[in-house]
Amino acid sequence: MEYHEAKNKFISTWGSLGSLWGINKAMAQIQALLFISTEPLSMEDIMDDLKISRGNTSMNLRQLIDWGIVTKVLVTGERKEFFTTEKDVQELARIVAKERSRREIKPVIKVLNEVSSIKDDGKKETKELIKQTKALKTLTEDLDILMNKMIDQKQNWLTKSVFKLLK
Repeated sequence: MEYHEAKNKFISTWGSLGSLWGINKAMAQIQALLFISTEPLSMEDIMDDLKISRGNTSMNLRQLIDWGIVTKVLVTGERKEFFTTEKDVQELARIVAKERSRREIKPVIKVLNEVSSIKDDGKKETKELIKQTKALKTLTEDLDILMNKMIDQKQNWLTKSVFKLLK
């Protein structure tokens, strides 16, 4: 397989996996392109390489910046904005996990807390709702704590240990 074919296959596959992160295909493809680029890229470079519109590129770059995955880079002598992404895979995974926790898990915990603390009117259905949502809230909080402890590790020894246990 030649470089261009491998590059396109990687970007395409990464784009398809984007939904697992909770992001759209174009957003994941932009991040993939930046991930394998040796130099920061301009919006025009990204548009040309991925064959996507300026609006789509701009919107997705803004979202990637909001996620903390992509950053703007100043290139001396250039008026255009250039972009790059985190190159360390472990750090990238930590950034994505933290952001998913903030955007998805924390709001679910908040709702489960509200629902599980409703007034117990003595009815069987109410008691069951309270019991099950409290159990789910506890599990979700425990998993979030575990994930955050793994995220906060600056060394990858913990991740390797967990994966060894899973094998």
